Amino acid sequence: MSSIAEYETMLRRARWFLEEAEEALEKGRFDLACFFAEQSVQLRIKAALLKLTGTYPRLHQIRLLLGELAEALPACRGKISEFIRANRSLLSELEDAYLLSRYGSKQYSMEDAQDMVRIARQAWSLVEEVEEGCA
Repeated sequence: MSSIAEYETMLRRARWFLEEAEEALEKGRFDLACFFAEQSVQLRIKAALLKLTGTYPRLHQIRLLLGELAEALPACRGKISEFIRANRSLLSELEDAYLLSRYGSKQYSMEDAQDMVRIARQAWSLVEEVEEGCA
């Protein structure tokens, strides 16, 4: 698969995960909403890295992936770093949802899921902005 085709596949899947997160939130499936939100952001950042650098790291932590994106886009490093600083707590919770929503005993509330979907949308906006404006 070419990197362009892989980028388009990752982007499509990331979009589907975000749509699924929003739908799960509406249906009261809060654990799934959190998991899908995390997957959406993780894939969206990896897709951007693939487009910009031709590869992406095999890791799952969103803050580290955003750090990789900042390294790939020096002109946007400050903007990305500020997003991480301003949203450190929510990004950490989103990262935790990767495992806890599936394997842990934690049960996510409606407010948790709303926060996760909101930060996912914000992360999407950031990635789209820097991918287009700093590439």
